[in-house]
Amino acid sequence: MACCGNCFCCQCCCREGETRTPEELTILGEFRDEENEILPRKDYEKAKKYEAVRWLMMFAIGVTVGLVGLFVDFFVRLFSKIKFTVVGDSVEKCSDKGCLPLSLLELLAFNMTFVFIASMLVLIEPVAAGSGIPEIKSYLNGVKIPGIVRLRTFLCKAAGVLFSVAGGLFVGKEGPMIHSGAIVGAGLPQFQSITFKRIKFDFPYFRSDRDKRDFVSAGAAAGVAAAFGAPIGGTLFSLEEGSSFWNQALTWKVLFCSMSATFTLNFFRSGINFNKWGSFQLPGLLNFGEFKCSDGDKKCHLWTAVDLAFFVLMGVVGGLLGALFNCLNKILSKYRIKHIHPKAKFIRVLESLLVAMVTTVVIFSASILLGECRDLSSPTAHNSTCFQLSSGEDINSTIRQFFCTNQTYNDMATLFFNPQEAAIHQLFHQDGTFSPVTLSVFFLLYFLLACWTYGVSVPSGLFVPSLLCGAAFGRLVANILKVELGMDIYSGTFALIGAAAFLGGVVRMTISLTVILIESTNEITYGLPIMITLMVAKWTGDFFNKGIYDIHIQLRGVPLLEWETEVEMDKLTASDIMEPNLTYVYPHTRVQSLVSILRTTVYHAFPVVTENRQNERDFMKGNILVSNNIRFKKSSVVSRAGEQRRRCQSMKSYPSSELRNVCDDQNVVVEPAEEGEDLLQQMLERRHAPYPNLYPDQSPSEEWTMEERFRPLTFHGLILRSQLVNLLIRGVCYAENQSSATQPRLSYAEMTEDYPRYPDIHDLDLSLLNPRMIVDVTPYINPSPYTVSPNTHISQVFNLFRTMGLRHLPVVNAVGEIVGIITRHNLTHEFLAAKLRQHSITI
Repeated sequence: MACCGNCFCCQCCCREGETRTPEELTILGEFRDEENEILPRKDYEKAKKYEAVRWLMMFAIGVTVGLVGLFVDFFVRLFSKIKFTVVGDSVEKCSDKGCLPLSLLELLAFNMTFVFIASMLVLIEPVAAGSGIPEIKSYLNGVKIPGIVRLRTFLCKAAGVLFSVAGGLFVGKEGPMIHSGAIVGAGLPQFQSITFKRIKFDFPYFRSDRDKRDFVSAGAAAGVAAAFGAPIGGTLFSLEEGSSFWNQALTWKVLFCSMSATFTLNFFRSGINFNKWGSFQLPGLLNFGEFKCSDGDKKCHLWTAVDLAFFVLMGVVGGLLGALFNCLNKILSKYRIKHIHPKAKFIRVLESLLVAMVTTVVIFSASILLGECRDLSSPTAHNSTCFQLSSGEDINSTIRQFFCTNQTYNDMATLFFNPQEAAIHQLFHQDGTFSPVTLSVFFLLYFLLACWTYGVSVPSGLFVPSLLCGAAFGRLVANILKVELGMDIYSGTFALIGAAAFLGGVVRMTISLTVILIESTNEITYGLPIMITLMVAKWTGDFFNKGIYDIHIQLRGVPLLEWETEVEMDKLTASDIMEPNLTYVYPHTRVQSLVSILRTTVYHAFPVVTENRQNERDFMKGNILVSNNIRFKKSSVVSRAGEQRRRCQSMKSYPSSELRNVCDDQNVVVEPAEEGEDLLQQMLERRHAPYPNLYPDQSPSEEWTMEERFRPLTFHGLILRSQLVNLLIRGVCYAENQSSATQPRLSYAEMTEDYPRYPDIHDLDLSLLNPRMIVDVTPYINPSPYTVSPNTHISQVFNLFRTMGLRHLPVVNAVGEIVGIITRHNLTHEFLAAKLRQHSITI
C-alpha cells in the first residue's frame, strides 16, 4: 500500500512538473514574480510619511507619560498632605492630653485604607504588583509576559502606586512610572485595546513586534525621565537595563520622547506649584535640589580629592549592604512563592495589610520614643535654609517638633513623619545635625522594612527607598567625620554618595544611574565621585549575587539572555545546543495536517521544507554516513513515536470521520530502547525508497513512518504560527483537483489585522473545514531568515540571536538541509552550562 502511494505521488509530480505555479517555482529557486508577492517590500515612497508618523508617536508617548506622572504626583501629595496634617495636629494636641494611642489609630486608619485599595487593584490585575522593571526588562529582552503591557495593567498600576505611596509603605513611585511609560509606549501607537474592545481604530502603522518593542523602549525611558527629570539618563537606562536590541536611529527618537515627557511634567508642575506657567522649575517627580556652599563661606567645598578615598570605601560598604538586601529579599520572595502565592488571593491582601500595620507602628513608635531634640540652624549659617521643596514649601517647614521645645526639632520624626522626598531633602540639605543614634536606628529600620515590603502585592518602586536608606548611611558617615574627627566636609555630598552607593549595590546599574543622579542634582562636578562609587558598589555586590531585578527575573523563571556568553562556552557549537526534533510543514500541506500540528505543539514558527534525495546520495558515497538528519536524530526515534501517538489522539477529536480514520488505520508501535539500533539500521536500509512528490499529501505527523521522517529536508524558510492559524480561519486553501492558483490570497494588512492578539487554533471551527483541502503557504513564508551552520561557535550564534532580536534560528548545513533549530531556551546560561558539562564528560 505504501509503494502504491509513493508511485502515485511520483506520477503526480511528473504531471505537475510542466505547469508549476510561480510559488512552486519560487520554492525550487527558479523564478520569482514580484507582482505576485504577497508580503510587501519596503515602500520607499512612503518611507518619509512612515518616519514622520513615528516621530509624532514618540512625542505623543512623551506627553502622555508626563501627564501620567503629573496625575500620580498630584494625588500622592494631596493624600499625604491630608494624612500628615490630621495626624500631626492630633499628636501635637495629644502630647499634653495623653491621647497618643488615638493618634496612632488615626494613622493606622489612613495607611491601612490606602494599602487595602492598592492591594485590591493588584487582585484585579496581578501583573501590576511590584515595580514592573523586571517584567519590562524581560519584555525588551524578547520574552512576552501575558498582560504586562495591557491597558488594565496600566490603570491598576497608576492608581495603585499613589495609594501604596500615600499609605506610608516604604516604596517609591518612580519604578511604577517606568512600567506605566512602557505600557503607554506599547498601547498608544496601536490605537486599540484588548481590555476595552470598543477602542479600536483603523491605524495601519507599526503592526510588528519590532516596532512595538521600540515604542516600549521609548516609553520606559520617558518614565525614567519623568520620574527624575533626567531625559539623558532615561535614554541610557532603556539602553543599559532594558533593551536587548538597539539601533542608532532609535537613540535619537528615544531621547526626543524622554525630553517630551520631562518638559511636559515640568511645565504643568511649575505652573501648579509655583503659579509660574512656562518657568520650567520642577523637571521631575524627584528632584535632589541644588548642592552649593553659602556665599559667605570661603572654606566650604563640595568635595576634594581626599574625599575620594572615603567615597571608595562607601562604595564597598554600599555594595555589601546591597548584596545583603538582595539576599534577604530573595529569601522572602521564595517564601512568598512557596507559601503565600499558592493560597487564596485574600492572603496576599492580608500580608499587605500586615506590612502596613507594622510599618505604621514602627514609624509612630520610633518618632515618639527614639527621636532626639536637635537645635535648628541659624538662618544665616547656610543657604540650605532657603532651599525650597518641589511643592514650593521651605525645607524647614517639614521639620517636626514632636515633644520638643521651640527652636528645636525631633530628628527621628522629621525623617519618618514626612513624605520620602522631603526626608531625602532633609538629609541632603538640612544644615541641622542628625544624631548618629537616630541615623543608625533610622537606617536599620528602613533597611529591614523596605526589604520586607518589596514583593508584597501592591505597586511599589525601589529607587526612592534605596536612596533614602543610603542617604541616611552617607549622612551618618559625614557626622562621624565632621563631628568626631573634626574634618571640614560638606555633609550633603556624603549623603548623596551614600545614596548612590546603596542604590548601586541593590540594582547594579552604572552608566544610566550615574547620569540620572547627575541630572537630578544639576551638578556636573559630582560626575566622577558618583561614577567611582557606583562602579565599586557594583563590583562588590556582583561578588556575592546579582542585582535585585535580575534576581526577581530569575525567580520568575524568565529565560533572560545576558549581554554575552562566557569564553569557555565556545567549546560548544550550534549542533551541540540545537533542537534536532523538528516539527515542519511542506509548501503545500493538507488542512488536517496543519490542524494536527497546531493543536499538538506550542511552537511559534515552523520550518517550511521539501525533500532532497540527491543530496542524501552524495552523503552516502564511500559507505560513510555523514547525514546530519540521521546523526542528530539517532537518539530520538522512540520519542518521535510518542509524539505521533499524541497527535493522533488530537486528530481523533476532529469532526471529520475521514480524519479520524487516518489515525484509526495507523498502528504505531513503540520499540524498546534497546532495539533503537535495529530500528536505525532499518531506516538506513530503506533510505533510497521512492520519495513522495515535491508537495506531499501528508504531513510528517500523520501517515509517514518514522524512517520517512528522517530523510534530508531542504530548508526554504519559516512561517509563523499566527500566519497558519490566520490562513485556516479565513479558509485560504484549494481543492486537490485544482491548481494552487485558485487559492485566495491575503494581503499583508489582512495578515496583520489582528495584531497583537492573533486568534488561537482552538478558536477555529473545525466543522467548517474540509480536512482534505490543501493550503499553499509559499506566498507567506519568510524565505530568507537568519541561519547558522552546525559548526558555528556559540559566541557567534549568541551575538547574532541577541543583536538581531530573533526568536528562531535555523541550523542549516552546507547543502541547504535543515538539521535543527535554536530558540531562546537553547541560549540561556543554565542550558549552555548543562551542555558544557555534558560535552566535557563526553570528551
